[in-house]
Amino acid sequence: MGLAGLGAGLSAIGAGLGIGKLAAAAVESIARQPEASGDIRGAMILTAAFIEGVALFAVVVCLLAVLK
Repeated sequence: MGLAGLGAGLSAIGAGLGIGKLAAAAVESIARQPEASGDIRGAMILTAAFIEGVALFAVVVCLLAVLK
């Protein structure tokens, strides 16, 4: 049971770090090329959604391991 909680926590930390790095890179890119801000923002939101989806999947797998 403890390992499943550890796995859920690690997936949440990983998602937080990934989205933080993604946002930092997007802000830096927008600062360098303001005219491309719409394209950069769209790609950032799509990628953040994928990261959140993978993290949610990992948490659900960990919870299913606890309930099994």
